[in-house]
Amino acid sequence: MIYQHEIPKGARLYFGKSAKLKREIEQKASEILYKSGFEEIVTPLFSYHQHEYIEDESELIRVNDQKNRKLTLRADSTIDVVRLITKRLGRSTEHNRWFYIQPVFRYPTYEYFQIGAEILQEQDSAEAMRIVIAILQACNVRPRLQISNIAIPQILAQNYGISLDILKSSDMDRLLETEHSWMEKLIYISKPEDIDKILGLVPEVIEKELLKIKELVSSILYDNVIIAPLYYANMRYYKDLFFRFFEGNNTVAMGGDYVSGDLEASGFALYTDNIIEILEKR
Repeated sequence: MIYQHEIPKGARLYFGKSAKLKREIEQKASEILYKSGFEEIVTPLFSYHQHEYIEDESELIRVNDQKNRKLTLRADSTIDVVRLITKRLGRSTEHNRWFYIQPVFRYPTYEYFQIGAEILQEQDSAEAMRIVIAILQACNVRPRLQISNIAIPQILAQNYGISLDILKSSDMDRLLETEHSWMEKLIYISKPEDIDKILGLVPEVIEKELLKIKELVSSILYDNVIIAPLYYANMRYYKDLFFRFFEGNNTVAMGGDYVSGDLEASGFALYTDNIIEILEKR
């Protein structure tokens, strides 16, 4: 029996204080994004293409269109924004900075409100991070910032026989069991200055990617930072520098450099519901 007051697990209901906080967060974010040269886009709720970019396709909510072709509810906004701007609106606009304020949906009934932005035709994670920091500061929220480089797990998988499944699960014991003597040093990197200590000890191809992390950290003014070279994000389009803001077990924002087809870009998404939760606890 389903009571009339029940809503599905994972669905969102805002009222009173939470609704007011949601509106204030979105207003502050949109003001900062407009001042940073972004225009707004709202993408369709339904998509034909989400399965191409979500690592775990079981998270997609599937429906069918009038011709019985497979559709999914929007589970991620990034690639739909890129695809629609470049493929559908390309002749109508030359603008390359776009933001969105909208929910995404995951199976079976999870709903996540996001504030996101995409910088098209260039990779500039530093700029994306600076905008996220400005929005978080405007909301009086100061989570921990984690900086990673998705190229490092991919190099380990392709060149050194370390399964991505091990990296996804952060199975440190199995990583320490590998034959590579430098792996332990790589595992325990957590601060930018730790990178200097292992230069010359790790393979040159990994060293190059570590220096990208160090350079990115030095480009921002934020002191609550850790680095995690082995972190792997479950989004197929992330290939390079990646960042994540978190408090406790909750991700507050994430983003980085990515590739969509031949297009290089950077972007981010803030998780509005987790910011509301932090503010309500205060």
